[in-house]
Amino acid sequence: MDSVLAAVFHGGDEAIELKQTPMPALPSGGVLVRVRCCTLCGSDIHTADGRRPAPTPLILGHEIIGDIVEIGGAVPVLDYRGQPLEVGQCVTWSVAVHCGDCFYCQHQLPQKCVDLLKYGHTSMEAPNPLTGGLAEYCQLMPGTTILPVPTGLPDETACPANCATATVVAAMRLAGDCAGAAILIHGAGTLGLTACALGRTRGAASVIVSDPDPRRREIARRFGATSCVGSDDTSELAQAVAAATSGRGVDAALDFSGATDAMAAGLDLLRTGGRLVMVGAVFPGPALPISPETVIRRMLTIHGLHNYAPVDLADAMTFLTDCSDRFPFSELVARTFPLTAVNEAFEYAARERPFRVAVRP
Repeated sequence: MDSVLAAVFHGGDEAIELKQTPMPALPSGGVLVRVRCCTLCGSDIHTADGRRPAPTPLILGHEIIGDIVEIGGAVPVLDYRGQPLEVGQCVTWSVAVHCGDCFYCQHQLPQKCVDLLKYGHTSMEAPNPLTGGLAEYCQLMPGTTILPVPTGLPDETACPANCATATVVAAMRLAGDCAGAAILIHGAGTLGLTACALGRTRGAASVIVSDPDPRRREIARRFGATSCVGSDDTSELAQAVAAATSGRGVDAALDFSGATDAMAAGLDLLRTGGRLVMVGAVFPGPALPISPETVIRRMLTIHGLHNYAPVDLADAMTFLTDCSDRFPFSELVARTFPLTAVNEAFEYAARERPFRVAVRP
């Protein structure tokens, strides 16, 4: 084929443009995927409405699954587990491609690679213009971490795996062992709900969720939350934590809200030796006041997390495969739009603020 229909974002107030984009040659080790489904992440919405800078022109969309239609070169391309990929397989892949050799790759921070390429975040002026999910095809570069999507896993469940689910797995890895633990989660969006389900699956005794939206708090219970509190009531939250932990404080607090007040509350409600994992504040905001003496005397640990490592994506797929029937992940996709209605999809997502919207080319 000579060209591909793609939704091109130019920035500013311009509508996303549907246009035919030339199909680049597939390099040896590259994989061409026909996009089956792409869900819109919060970062896609923020980019489209101007709250998040991005290199334009750009094909947005990074929560993607699709079917392999071509593999470049004569040498087999292997998935993350070392198995040869085959034409016809449905796959997902890491949102970021790393070199494996730089300082950060060698220090277990592949998502901070000095030569990083991010799907759905890379300008079309790069050598490979087809890196976003809002197109008929996406071209995976050599070195991409690729995983097959198990047969029977709903597309709506599998799509967020390479962003929301994998990020939550990474956050829980930093939070420590969940078995018998009390966990506090700020923010009941897709990441917060996934954290509820993952925590409960891994044996957490208590999962306390704080969110201002009563509807989201109610949904959190379906994902395993044992207690839900409005985020504007710090005294009620403190009471819920005290009741769940005999006044000791939570073992881990995970913030997906990005709100400074929520992170401060999470820090205050940790037990001695507890861990705060901050994930949601990926935009400028007020500074977080921290007492060094408090951190030292209570032996607290504070982690920041941005994106994830390949192992987290593999663990995310295992989790979804094992637990998709236990939690209503597929219901988080409120509506599905064709690629030709991509602007309507963004308008709906910005207006209604659902957990996820899907676009199917």
